[in-house]
Amino acid sequence: MAVDFKYIVVGRGLMGAAAARHLARQTDGVAVIGPDEPDDRKVHEGVFASHYDEGRITRTIDPDRNWALLANRSINRYGEIARDSGIEFYREAGCVVVAPDGSDYLEKTRQAAVSLGVGISLVDEAGLKAAFPFFTFSADSAGVFEARGAGHISPRELVKAQSLLAEKAGATVIRDYAVSIRSESGSAVVKTAGGRTFRAEKVLLAAGGFSIAENLLPKPVDMTVYARTVTLFEVSEADAARLAAMPSLILEAPGFHIYLLPPIRYPDGKFYLKIGGDPDDLTLGDAAEMRAWFKTEGRDSVRAHLQHIVEGLVPDMVPLSISTAACVVSQTASGYPMIGYTSSPQIAVLTGCAGTSAKSSDEIGRLGAELLLAGRISEQGYSTDFTPQFR
Repeated sequence: MAVDFKYIVVGRGLMGAAAARHLARQTDGVAVIGPDEPDDRKVHEGVFASHYDEGRITRTIDPDRNWALLANRSINRYGEIARDSGIEFYREAGCVVVAPDGSDYLEKTRQAAVSLGVGISLVDEAGLKAAFPFFTFSADSAGVFEARGAGHISPRELVKAQSLLAEKAGATVIRDYAVSIRSESGSAVVKTAGGRTFRAEKVLLAAGGFSIAENLLPKPVDMTVYARTVTLFEVSEADAARLAAMPSLILEAPGFHIYLLPPIRYPDGKFYLKIGGDPDDLTLGDAAEMRAWFKTEGRDSVRAHLQHIVEGLVPDMVPLSISTAACVVSQTASGYPMIGYTSSPQIAVLTGCAGTSAKSSDEIGRLGAELLLAGRISEQGYSTDFTPQFR
């Protein structure tokens, strides 16, 4: 039976848009299905995404070498993506990872950076005070600082750039979302919420947390989706200027783990300092629960937890307002993205952000494209094969 496309990527978020770009650069007959950001999420009835935001930390430094390598290869292509799309999405503000001096977390972060040839500085307690006077860390803290090739990205603008480049390379962008995917007569059939049907030789499901939705895979992907609450501290123009040298921060401390981004200008014209790091987990079991969650402002208990941390960590900042937003993270058993085929040779998956994939999404998308084009992912220096698991 005739197909409409060779390859369809279902999901136009960070991973899916990247996969579509890499596919379209190497072959024709590519489509990517995914909606634009909704105008009003509180009345929106479709799917959502966590990239509707302006701030994500980017850095190579990571205690896990596989994640460090995924990030490093992505970061090395940021310049190309920005140049070819004309969309700026990256600011090189640097990133510092802080943890108790002598901890395994810091040592593994250092080892991964050294193994990849990444320039870093090791910073002791006194060095942290001197280099980052806007932060107040606990005694006996130390850090690993990556000044170049690190900082933060706008996930919203990165998705726009990837989608634009996929389209420029010949991909068809279908602004809809899939409600079912099935194998039929040697090809894959995708039905959308808008009532359209498309047939392809192969389909790559890259729908983020919504990859657990019913009717998208022969068997459900073995992935847990957690609700997350981020807290945004509005700062004045004067405070934003005073904190202009602030790097992105990852803080591993007794009893909590958080990330924090320096003041970033959001679409409303205001500057916000953003922090994330839920103290506990709230599981979202299906698409309906995710839709309901995205329409909320997150959890008050998380806001209180993060506000308390910021008050101690950035004591000289006086916020003009404090707000929250809802997002999700998708965790896999391996701790890595799942990139591989289902029981159907026509349907593959590319999902599982582990809460740390935005910065690495271009490389993850490239691996998804390679899977469709070559039928498998070659080794390429990773110690995992990204094999998906199903329930």
